[in-house]
Amino acid sequence: MAVGVVCAAVLTLGCGSSGETVSGAAFAAAGRVSESAFDAASAEGGQGGSIDTSHVSEGYVSASATSPVRLKFQVIMGEQSYNYDLPSDGTPIACPLNMGDGAYTFRVMRNTEGTSYVEVASASAQVQLASEFEPFLHPNVFCDYTEDSACVARARELVASASNQGEAVKSICTFVVDNVTYDTDKAARLKDATGYVPDPDDTLASRTGICFDYASLGCAMLRSVGIPCRLACGYVSPGDIYHSWILVYIDGTWKTVKFTVDPNTWSRVDLTFAAAGDAEQYVGDGKTYTVRYVY
Repeated sequence: MAVGVVCAAVLTLGCGSSGETVSGAAFAAAGRVSESAFDAASAEGGQGGSIDTSHVSEGYVSASATSPVRLKFQVIMGEQSYNYDLPSDGTPIACPLNMGDGAYTFRVMRNTEGTSYVEVASASAQVQLASEFEPFLHPNVFCDYTEDSACVARARELVASASNQGEAVKSICTFVVDNVTYDTDKAARLKDATGYVPDPDDTLASRTGICFDYASLGCAMLRSVGIPCRLACGYVSPGDIYHSWILVYIDGTWKTVKFTVDPNTWSRVDLTFAAAGDAEQYVGDGKTYTVRYVY
């Protein structure tokens, strides 16, 4: 992967702490969710695989396929690529065009044996995003929600009284940290697993989760009200623990002794680190972060 940014930690939360400042441009929640869609009539492909590129200006591509064996969907731009597990029952997934404007290639791949795959469908598109934030304002396979999702309804309740963008971010992030408990048993069970896909509504209902669940829920809630949010996966110290966190972009601030969101830049918010207490073996020490993937 091409993304590899090492940065110092920003410890999260500290609501109500001395010196807290919350400010920003006027905030009004988005009227409706910018949902992702799969348009079968616009899709191209063959051999059981279909790729819909009709929404690339909105920051995502969708794919659907049927197969008796395992499938992957590949999103490629230049030397960068992202690989996603693609359901074999025809259920479509939406994947972000997170590498910016440019020439993309998309491939549906079918497993042959072991880790070997063969292409069954492909498409290409010259992507020009309506804005750089489009990929981070829509739901996708790892941050999945709709207009009817429970997490969307809860997010709208939380920001209903927010007068500025900083207050909106604070309300949602505080809620996630205060109401979701870190699940050490699940973390141990999934430590070496691959293919796990979080569900924001499941996390909201259970009030428990691992780092991927925290990030997915926070991301879904923020995006659903119109706040650009990236879901990042990578490594944290000590010992390069694999971890997930979010980055938000607002015209505003939320600053405490322990936590800083700056205006008009991508600011890291590690919801899990703020909530996990003594689970350092799973979430790290909050000192250094290395980005591997962004969704």
